[in-house]
Amino acid sequence: MSNNEITEFSVKVGRNVLSSPPKISIVIPAYNVAEYIVETLNSVAAQKFCEYEVIVVNDGSPNTLTFERSIYSKLDDIVYIRQPNAGAAVARNKAIEHARGELIAFLDGDDVWMPEFLATQYLFLTSGGYDLVYCDAYLIGLNSAYRRTFMETAPSNGVADFNAILDLRCNVITSGTLARKQAIIDAGLFETESVRAHDFLLWLRMAKNGAKIGYQKKQLLKYRVHLDSLSGDSISRVEREIDAFTRLRRTIELDDEQKKIVAHRIACFEADLAVEHGKAFLLAGDYREAAIAFRVANRHRNSLKLSVITWLAQHAPKILLRHYKKHRSSEIELVPKLSQR
Repeated sequence: MSNNEITEFSVKVGRNVLSSPPKISIVIPAYNVAEYIVETLNSVAAQKFCEYEVIVVNDGSPNTLTFERSIYSKLDDIVYIRQPNAGAAVARNKAIEHARGELIAFLDGDDVWMPEFLATQYLFLTSGGYDLVYCDAYLIGLNSAYRRTFMETAPSNGVADFNAILDLRCNVITSGTLARKQAIIDAGLFETESVRAHDFLLWLRMAKNGAKIGYQKKQLLKYRVHLDSLSGDSISRVEREIDAFTRLRRTIELDDEQKKIVAHRIACFEADLAVEHGKAFLLAGDYREAAIAFRVANRHRNSLKLSVITWLAQHAPKILLRHYKKHRSSEIELVPKLSQR
């Protein structure tokens, strides 16, 4: 067994942590984020709103020694929890269990808040009587000349009720979220089974439970996008989306309209999956299978763009391959964004 491996649960409360319950508990699950965690914690320390506690949960990181060296100077100011690896959902639930604030702010260990995040979100939530609020974010970590925001790729429009979140008309970004602790508990916390998109499912359950959800179109967060998750794991990403919608159909009571929304979304994801398979076949030089995959995708989506791609895959695959390689870093040209469907 490596001495870097976490085998037991432990809690360390820093001496500078507020002795009385704060208004907000900040929940930071951490796994393999040693190179980012200091920037994340510095962004918390820079907040204009100061009535908070910080709970960092090391979820069995394999680089724990490096991680703990990184946060050594921060230990007096945080509640530091170590647990064997169990996933972000379990880590967040464990932090909520120890949280003393009436409000929970979620922040991933590689994301960064703007200095006005807590103050602005707190005022927005309390003045609007919301149970959960979220904001827009700058996307960082992209090596593209085009800098986009989260809501440009995953918009929020209209009232953020259950149907809007289900139909992806409103998209909640977890690191931009501030919510009432009791509303989270009433909705059952994060699912701790081997569940994909557990945060998305929690927002849905909260909305189903009557929680009032709102959002600001202000960029109050820097959300880190890892390039390997954009390209190398595209098939797995779509499979997670299908898995999440299949699960919510089993676990959340839906009316007829909502069942239609779910069926439509799963069909869209299946089209996405066929597109991703088509790209993989294209890169492997298996042009026949690529053309079949794109043709299957186009049966679901029936778009002009996919019709052109399918034709190129069948009749001019090398031209299509050159085009894909040229634009692969951003993945913009071949496939319309999820939020545009």
